[in-house]
Amino acid sequence: MELNGRVVVVTGGTRGVGAGIARSFAQAGADVVVCARRPPEVPSPPGRFVELDVRDGDAVRHFFAALPRLDVLVNNAGGAPCRLLADASPERHARVVELNLLAPLTVSLAAYDHLRRARGSIVMIGSVSGGRPSPGTAAYGAAKAGLENLARSMAVEWAPHVRVNTLVVGMVRTERSHLHYGDEDGVAAVARTVPLGRLAEPSDVGAAAVFLASDAAAYISGASLPVHGGGERPAFLDAATAREET
Repeated sequence: MELNGRVVVVTGGTRGVGAGIARSFAQAGADVVVCARRPPEVPSPPGRFVELDVRDGDAVRHFFAALPRLDVLVNNAGGAPCRLLADASPERHARVVELNLLAPLTVSLAAYDHLRRARGSIVMIGSVSGGRPSPGTAAYGAAKAGLENLARSMAVEWAPHVRVNTLVVGMVRTERSHLHYGDEDGVAAVARTVPLGRLAEPSDVGAAAVFLASDAAAYISGASLPVHGGGERPAFLDAATAREET
Protein backbone atom coordinates (compact mmCIF):
# COMPACT_ATOMS: atom_id res chain seq x y z
CA MET A 1 0.00 0.00 0.00
CA GLU A 2 2.84 2.38 -0.77
CA LEU A 3 1.85 5.83 -2.03
CA ASN A 4 5.30 7.14 -2.86
CA GLY A 5 5.14 10.59 -4.43
CA ARG A 6 1.36 10.85 -4.53
CA VAL A 7 -0.13 14.13 -3.36
CA VAL A 8 -2.75 13.81 -0.64
CA VAL A 9 -4.93 16.57 0.82
CA VAL A 10 -6.41 15.95 4.28
CA THR A 11 -9.00 18.47 5.44
CA GLY A 12 -9.18 19.15 9.16
CA GLY A 13 -5.91 17.28 9.57
CA THR A 14 -4.25 19.20 12.39
CA ARG A 15 -5.40 17.13 15.35
CA GLY A 16 -7.22 13.97 16.41
CA VAL A 17 -8.38 11.64 13.67
CA GLY A 18 -7.24 14.00 10.91
CA ALA A 19 -3.69 14.18 12.25
CA GLY A 20 -3.62 10.38 12.48
CA ILE A 21 -4.73 10.14 8.87
CA ALA A 22 -2.07 12.62 7.77
CA ARG A 23 0.65 10.68 9.61
CA SER A 24 -0.46 7.39 8.05
CA PHE A 25 -0.28 8.82 4.54
CA ALA A 26 3.14 10.34 5.22
CA GLN A 27 4.38 6.97 6.51
CA ALA A 28 3.12 5.42 3.25
CA GLY A 29 5.35 7.81 1.31
CA ALA A 30 2.78 10.38 0.21
CA ASP A 31 3.30 14.12 -0.06
CA VAL A 32 0.70 15.35 2.44
CA VAL A 33 -1.02 18.73 2.46
CA VAL A 34 -3.08 19.43 5.58
CA CYS A 35 -5.67 22.20 5.56
CA ALA A 36 -7.70 23.53 8.46
CA ARG A 37 -9.00 26.78 9.90
CA ARG A 38 -6.31 26.90 12.61
CA PRO A 39 -2.58 26.09 12.60
CA PRO A 40 -1.51 22.65 13.81
CA GLU A 41 -1.31 21.91 17.50
CA VAL A 42 1.77 20.29 19.04
CA PRO A 43 2.83 17.73 17.96
CA SER A 44 1.97 18.88 14.48
CA PRO A 45 1.10 16.41 11.72
CA PRO A 46 3.57 15.85 8.90
CA GLY A 47 3.37 17.60 5.58
CA ARG A 48 2.57 21.13 4.52
CA PHE A 49 -0.10 23.14 6.32
CA VAL A 50 -2.47 25.52 4.54
CA GLU A 51 -4.97 27.63 6.45
CA LEU A 52 -8.38 27.04 4.86
CA ASP A 53 -12.02 27.15 5.92
CA VAL A 54 -13.70 24.42 3.87
CA ARG A 55 -17.02 26.25 4.16
CA ASP A 56 -15.63 29.14 2.12
CA GLY A 57 -16.30 28.09 -1.45
CA ASP A 58 -14.16 30.79 -3.09
CA ALA A 59 -11.19 30.01 -0.85
CA VAL A 60 -11.57 26.28 -1.49
CA ARG A 61 -11.63 26.74 -5.27
CA HIS A 62 -8.59 29.04 -5.13
CA PHE A 63 -6.69 26.52 -3.00
CA PHE A 64 -7.23 23.61 -5.38
CA ALA A 65 -6.63 25.73 -8.48
CA ALA A 66 -3.19 26.55 -7.09
CA LEU A 67 -2.24 22.91 -6.56
CA PRO A 68 -0.06 21.52 -9.36
CA ARG A 69 -1.31 17.99 -8.73
CA LEU A 70 -3.64 15.94 -6.53
CA ASP A 71 -4.01 12.17 -6.24
CA VAL A 72 -6.06 11.65 -3.08
CA LEU A 73 -8.57 13.78 -1.19
CA VAL A 74 -9.57 12.89 2.37
CA ASN A 75 -12.67 14.78 3.49
CA ASN A 76 -12.12 14.64 7.23
CA ALA A 77 -13.08 18.12 8.47
CA GLY A 78 -16.25 18.01 10.53
CA GLY A 79 -17.70 17.53 13.97
CA ALA A 80 -20.39 19.03 16.18
CA PRO A 81 -20.96 19.99 19.81
CA CYS A 82 -23.46 17.95 21.79
CA ARG A 83 -26.71 19.89 21.68
CA LEU A 84 -30.27 18.61 21.83
CA LEU A 85 -32.40 19.66 18.88
CA ALA A 86 -34.74 21.87 20.88
CA ASP A 87 -31.84 23.57 22.67
CA ALA A 88 -30.39 25.24 19.57
CA SER A 89 -31.66 27.37 16.73
CA PRO A 90 -32.23 26.03 13.21
CA GLU A 91 -29.33 28.22 12.08
CA ARG A 92 -26.92 26.44 14.43
CA HIS A 93 -28.05 23.04 13.20
CA ALA A 94 -27.73 24.26 9.60
CA ARG A 95 -24.09 25.19 10.24
CA VAL A 96 -23.42 21.64 11.43
CA VAL A 97 -24.90 20.27 8.21
CA GLU A 98 -22.90 22.79 6.21
CA LEU A 99 -19.60 21.69 7.74
CA ASN A 100 -20.22 17.94 7.63
CA LEU A 101 -22.06 17.56 4.31
CA LEU A 102 -22.03 20.65 2.10
CA ALA A 103 -18.35 21.45 2.68
CA PRO A 104 -17.16 17.98 1.57
CA LEU A 105 -19.27 18.41 -1.56
CA THR A 106 -17.71 21.82 -2.23
CA VAL A 107 -14.21 20.47 -1.66
CA SER A 108 -14.77 17.41 -3.83
CA LEU A 109 -16.09 19.49 -6.72
CA ALA A 110 -13.09 21.82 -6.48
CA ALA A 111 -10.71 18.83 -6.48
CA TYR A 112 -12.47 16.91 -9.27
CA ASP A 113 -10.39 18.05 -12.27
CA HIS A 114 -7.14 17.16 -10.51
CA LEU A 115 -8.43 13.78 -9.39
CA ARG A 116 -9.85 12.95 -12.81
CA ARG A 117 -6.49 13.58 -14.46
CA ALA A 118 -4.70 11.48 -11.84
CA ARG A 119 -7.36 8.74 -11.79
CA GLY A 120 -7.30 9.37 -8.08
CA SER A 121 -9.63 8.74 -5.19
CA ILE A 122 -11.68 10.39 -2.47
CA VAL A 123 -12.04 9.06 1.06
CA MET A 124 -14.97 10.45 3.03
CA ILE A 125 -14.70 10.23 6.81
CA GLY A 126 -18.18 9.21 7.89
CA SER A 127 -19.50 8.13 11.25
CA VAL A 128 -21.58 5.42 12.87
CA SER A 129 -23.83 8.34 13.87
CA GLY A 130 -25.07 8.38 10.29
CA GLY A 131 -26.53 4.90 10.59
CA ARG A 132 -28.28 5.01 13.96
CA PRO A 133 -30.16 7.50 16.15
CA SER A 134 -27.82 10.26 17.27
CA PRO A 135 -29.44 12.07 20.22
CA GLY A 136 -27.54 15.24 21.09
CA THR A 137 -25.93 15.35 17.66
CA ALA A 138 -28.93 14.78 15.40
CA ALA A 139 -27.90 17.28 12.73
CA TYR A 140 -24.42 15.74 12.67
CA GLY A 141 -25.83 12.23 12.28
CA ALA A 142 -28.12 13.37 9.48
CA ALA A 143 -25.21 15.06 7.71
CA LYS A 144 -23.05 11.94 7.98
CA ALA A 145 -25.87 9.81 6.58
CA GLY A 146 -26.04 12.22 3.67
CA LEU A 147 -22.27 12.13 3.23
CA GLU A 148 -22.29 8.36 2.82
CA ASN A 149 -25.05 8.59 0.23
CA LEU A 150 -23.24 11.42 -1.55
CA ALA A 151 -20.11 9.26 -1.79
CA ARG A 152 -22.06 6.42 -3.39
CA SER A 153 -23.52 8.78 -5.99
CA MET A 154 -20.12 10.33 -6.69
CA ALA A 155 -18.67 6.85 -7.16
CA VAL A 156 -21.17 6.20 -9.94
CA GLU A 157 -21.06 9.61 -11.61
CA TRP A 158 -17.27 9.96 -11.55
CA ALA A 159 -16.35 6.41 -12.50
CA PRO A 160 -14.12 5.15 -13.95
CA HIS A 161 -11.81 8.11 -13.41
CA VAL A 162 -12.26 8.75 -9.66
CA ARG A 163 -12.93 6.21 -6.93
CA VAL A 164 -14.99 7.38 -3.94
CA ASN A 165 -15.39 5.50 -0.66
CA THR A 166 -16.41 6.15 2.94
CA LEU A 167 -14.92 5.14 6.26
CA VAL A 168 -17.72 4.70 8.79
CA VAL A 169 -15.84 5.56 11.96
CA GLY A 170 -16.83 4.67 15.49
CA MET A 171 -15.39 5.94 18.76
CA VAL A 172 -11.78 7.11 18.58
CA ARG A 173 -9.39 7.90 21.39
CA THR A 174 -7.88 11.33 20.76
CA GLU A 175 -6.46 14.17 22.82
CA ARG A 176 -10.04 15.36 23.30
CA SER A 177 -11.62 12.08 24.37
CA HIS A 178 -12.17 13.43 27.88
CA LEU A 179 -14.69 15.94 26.50
CA HIS A 180 -16.90 13.06 25.35
CA TYR A 181 -16.15 10.19 27.72
CA GLY A 182 -14.74 11.77 30.90
CA ASP A 183 -11.60 10.62 32.75
CA GLU A 184 -9.63 7.42 32.20
CA ASP A 185 -12.26 5.37 34.04
CA GLY A 186 -14.92 6.79 31.74
CA VAL A 187 -12.87 5.98 28.65
CA ALA A 188 -12.31 2.44 29.94
CA ALA A 189 -16.01 1.99 30.64
CA VAL A 190 -16.92 3.13 27.13
CA ALA A 191 -14.23 0.88 25.64
CA ARG A 192 -15.84 -2.13 27.30
CA THR A 193 -18.94 -1.56 25.16
CA VAL A 194 -16.90 -2.15 21.99
CA PRO A 195 -16.56 -5.81 20.91
CA LEU A 196 -12.80 -5.43 20.34
CA GLY A 197 -12.46 -3.99 23.84
CA ARG A 198 -10.94 -0.62 23.05
CA LEU A 199 -11.54 2.65 21.27
CA ALA A 200 -9.90 3.14 17.90
CA GLU A 201 -6.63 5.01 17.66
CA PRO A 202 -6.31 7.71 14.98
CA SER A 203 -3.76 5.44 13.30
CA ASP A 204 -6.45 2.76 12.88
CA VAL A 205 -8.53 5.19 10.84
CA GLY A 206 -5.42 6.35 8.99
CA ALA A 207 -4.45 2.82 7.99
CA ALA A 208 -7.93 2.19 6.60
CA ALA A 209 -7.83 5.47 4.65
CA VAL A 210 -4.46 4.56 3.15
CA PHE A 211 -5.83 1.19 2.09
CA LEU A 212 -8.84 2.72 0.31
CA ALA A 213 -6.58 5.22 -1.47
CA SER A 214 -4.02 2.63 -2.52
CA ASP A 215 -3.77 0.34 -5.51
CA ALA A 216 -4.73 -2.53 -3.19
CA ALA A 217 -8.27 -1.11 -3.34
CA ALA A 218 -8.22 -0.43 -7.09
CA TYR A 219 -11.56 -2.19 -7.62
CA ILE A 220 -13.28 -0.73 -4.55
CA SER A 221 -15.55 2.26 -5.14
CA GLY A 222 -18.86 3.30 -3.64
CA ALA A 223 -18.08 1.22 -0.55
CA SER A 224 -18.63 2.02 3.12
CA LEU A 225 -16.00 0.42 5.35
CA PRO A 226 -16.87 0.24 9.06
CA VAL A 227 -13.97 1.12 11.37
CA HIS A 228 -15.75 0.66 14.69
CA GLY A 229 -14.22 -2.34 16.43
CA GLY A 230 -17.24 -4.54 15.80
CA GLY A 231 -19.90 -1.93 16.44
CA GLU A 232 -22.15 -1.65 19.45
CA ARG A 233 -23.48 -4.50 21.54
CA PRO A 234 -27.30 -4.52 21.15
CA ALA A 235 -28.85 -3.02 24.29
CA PHE A 236 -31.56 -5.69 24.41
CA LEU A 237 -28.94 -8.37 25.09
CA ASP A 238 -27.77 -6.63 28.26
CA ALA A 239 -31.38 -5.99 29.27
CA ALA A 240 -32.26 -9.66 28.81
CA THR A 241 -29.19 -10.79 30.77
CA ALA A 242 -29.99 -8.42 33.62
CA ARG A 243 -33.56 -9.76 33.72
CA GLU A 244 -32.31 -13.35 33.89
CA GLU A 245 -29.95 -12.50 36.75
CA THR A 246 -32.77 -11.01 38.79
